[in-house]
Amino acid sequence: MSINPIYVPDDWDDNGIILFEEFCTFIRTPQRTVREWRRLKRGPRWWRFNGNGRLYTTVAELRRFLRGGQ
Repeated sequence: MSINPIYVPDDWDDNGIILFEEFCTFIRTPQRTVREWRRLKRGPRWWRFNGNGRLYTTVAELRRFLRGGQ
């Protein structure tokens, strides 16, 4: 079995926005697992559009998460 590492392309802007669903797909992890990480205050920091809209994070947070900076 071959494992393909996950990496963020160098040309992605750190200020770019990644929606919750996109994040889960990108790291190949079920949404339920990522929701639990969020509840436990693990993983990337999350924000909501206008304080109550869709959940999102940034490319910088994705990079930090993948480096293990939890």
